Amino acid sequence: MTFCISAISSNQGKTIITTSLLYHFKKKVRPYKIGPDFIDPQFHKKVCGEWSVNLDRFMLDDEQLKWMFKTYQKEVSILEGVMGYYDGMDRGASAYDVTKLLKVPTILVLDGSGSYITISAVLKGLKEYKKDSTIRAVILNKLSSKNHYKLIKKQIEKDFSDIVVLGWVKKDLKSLKDTHLGLDLEDISKIEDISKDVLEHIELEKFSSLVQGEIEVKEYPFEKVKKTDKTLAMVYDKNFSFLYYDNLQFLKEVFKSVHLIDSTKDESIPDADALFIPGGYVESDEAYSRIKTSKAFKESLKSFKGRVYAECAGLLYLGDRVDEKKMSGVLPLEFSLQKRFVRLGYYENEDGVKGHCFHYTKPDSLDGWFDRLTKNGKGEYGSFQKENVFGTYLHTLFRPNADLVRKRLLDAL
Repeated sequence: MTFCISAISSNQGKTIITTSLLYHFKKKVRPYKIGPDFIDPQFHKKVCGEWSVNLDRFMLDDEQLKWMFKTYQKEVSILEGVMGYYDGMDRGASAYDVTKLLKVPTILVLDGSGSYITISAVLKGLKEYKKDSTIRAVILNKLSSKNHYKLIKKQIEKDFSDIVVLGWVKKDLKSLKDTHLGLDLEDISKIEDISKDVLEHIELEKFSSLVQGEIEVKEYPFEKVKKTDKTLAMVYDKNFSFLYYDNLQFLKEVFKSVHLIDSTKDESIPDADALFIPGGYVESDEAYSRIKTSKAFKESLKSFKGRVYAECAGLLYLGDRVDEKKMSGVLPLEFSLQKRFVRLGYYENEDGVKGHCFHYTKPDSLDGWFDRLTKNGKGEYGSFQKENVFGTYLHTLFRPNADLVRKRLLDAL
């Protein structure tokens, strides 16, 4: 069973319904997130206990994306869309683009509050915008009563012979009060109650009528990288948690061993040939409080002799400070936190590596910076290197960028 949960925009109920379904199918489900987002995949994993896989059609070509999807697929596969169903089409990376390529049926979440016949008109517009849309079913959210649901369902079934109405979610559920779902990764104690309430009026047996089409997948549409006898240390914890699951799997395929380190527990970096520090948060007060006293970790980072590759928050921590907050001092860099984001969206570096950026900091000086990160042909430098240590604001997938991995983590100094 495979399907995608999408909507007309953000804040329509995608996350709450995806979360409830992941919990319901938790013993046999693979979550996926369309796009480059890191937060939703972390929440997926918290809810169902299984790593979530990003499906990003900007960073992956079509054959690579199909391989990524098929490789990690399980008995139940649930894809969560990004923003609205067609948002991202300008980059070929919308829920529409991805589900069309993968022949995955889409369940559209429609907010039915304060409306009934108009909901069918909205659905018609979405279906007719692209004749080959993958919209096959709807779930109606924020309804006042069963009669409200019957009114909308009757209209949709009158207007469409190819749409399955799967059910509805009542507005103002008690279990959702005081819960900012999707952002609080620490408190998932309410998930069981939330899932039960959300799915109460959804006919789960109807999901089996949503059939995924067959897709042809090439054996391995990436450059093959031989396993080496080198070892990798990798920081992975609450501060440095922006990790694509396939990046972890790829590094395990390439290195003889991968040793995970928790900087928030002040674990020292072991002897290794290379070190990878993913992105995350170090500049916020909460995140900084977890790492500012990590003396053993900081000292082992300063003395590390192998290759170092760091993304975003990893780059910040390599510097001297972010505003008044002291970092490791490995690189002679100082950063300032801005009130508005400095970069947001898809970018490409000077070597053609595609990725995305989302950060509110900027270096106080661009002296020594290189590797222009461009968006729509415009951009500023986003990487810094000193001897064996390299840091960048760009988040990317490693598997389609074998040269990047060789250059930054494998090659001898």
